[in-house]
Amino acid sequence: MSQESLSVPPPAVASLEDVKRVFGELDEAKLLDILALRPTVRDLENASVSLSGDRDVFGAGEPLPNVAGDIVAILTADEDEESRRA
Repeated sequence: MSQESLSVPPPAVASLEDVKRVFGELDEAKLLDILALRPTVRDLENASVSLSGDRDVFGAGEPLPNVAGDIVAILTADEDEESRRA
């Protein structure tokens, strides 16, 4: 067997339907920003778990993996803006 036959293909990029299934209806700008990251379904699920408040999955105080962290930043940008105004 050659090395090529043992390689695992990279995970597939999540679709618009995947994003909607994990996060529900989002405004178009957020959807496009998330899709521009080319996340996998695992990235979406990791971000969803973090947003649900279960940060212990990744270790207390540990940052999320790259793309999942970017998704959380996109989805919470409005909340951050509102807390600065208050």
